[in-house]
Amino acid sequence: MKSKALFNWSSGKDSSLALYKILGENRYEVTALLTSINKEFQRISMHGVHTSLLEQQASRIGIPLIKMELPKEPSMEEYQEIMNRTMSEIKSQGVTYSIFGDIFLEDLRKYREEQLNTIGMEAVFPLWKQNTSDLIHEFLALGFKTIVTCVNGAYLDKSFAGRIIDHDFIKDLPENVDPCGENGEFHTFTFDGPIFRNPVAFEIGETVKKTYPKPKALPEDPEEEYIFWFCDLISK
Repeated sequence: MKSKALFNWSSGKDSSLALYKILGENRYEVTALLTSINKEFQRISMHGVHTSLLEQQASRIGIPLIKMELPKEPSMEEYQEIMNRTMSEIKSQGVTYSIFGDIFLEDLRKYREEQLNTIGMEAVFPLWKQNTSDLIHEFLALGFKTIVTCVNGAYLDKSFAGRIIDHDFIKDLPENVDPCGENGEFHTFTFDGPIFRNPVAFEIGETVKKTYPKPKALPEDPEEEYIFWFCDLISK
């Protein structure tokens, strides 16, 4: 009998490839996709994608969606409280595994495992420690299609936002940028591929610059900030 599992769904390429591999194993029954949402703006945290497109994704994949709504700027305590409450409720339904698309961030994996251990659940990482260049080429070879919705200005300029990831995109990446954006260099929205019954329909909107204060900015440099470029996707 398959073990019941929750899939932590970001809407992007790593989640899509990890879900593809998990479904192919036929070991887990994926009962739901869990996505963190900014409650005020109704957009996926960091990816900036509106929930209307997220809902289209889940519908085309054919797995129920759970939206975990978070405050605009939650503290770590608020985040953990909401997460623990959500995961405890999911576990009460017989779900014992939680699946992630993380690849090599050790601290993040440790955090996830520790949090799940407190409620008696186990983390699963189907892409763990795989070569990210191999993964992105496998992703494309499988027929997945994904668009860049957010770029970190410290690594990439505005022109990368709104681009479809293909072999030219990979070639254009600077040497210090991971091919899968595993260090947060960019985020994506996957709209077609082998896990979808049919493509998600959308139009490309405007690209917007957003800035965020650096938490440890020096007193003599109060204007120091993070810059991100978000490409808006409009549901059709």
